[in-house]
Amino acid sequence: MDKIIAYCGLVCTDCPAYIATQADDRAALEQVAAQWREAFNAPDITADSIICDGCLGDGGRKCSHCADCEIRACGVERGVVNCAHCSDYICEKIEGFFGFAPDARLVLDEIRRGL
Repeated sequence: MDKIIAYCGLVCTDCPAYIATQADDRAALEQVAAQWREAFNAPDITADSIICDGCLGDGGRKCSHCADCEIRACGVERGVVNCAHCSDYICEKIEGFFGFAPDARLVLDEIRRGL
């Protein structure tokens, strides 16, 4: 399977919610939701709210966070493959996100070096 890299640099195909969704594994979705409720102190996360087919494109199911993500919305509006392809790379939106997901920056920096 090809990697799906989100606008923000997260690798959708490595995400446990994406993996469970693609496997149609309800028990795994429930387990991921329980882990994320605790890890992110977010009691409203449910298995249904993390069903996801990846954040790229208009079609497909998006987890509740990805559906509302300002980084994703910006990338869609600008028509870029991901933020590494943006002329304003390392804007304040993405810079703030990297504080929570430093590995995403590594992914995007590597893509940017190859452009």
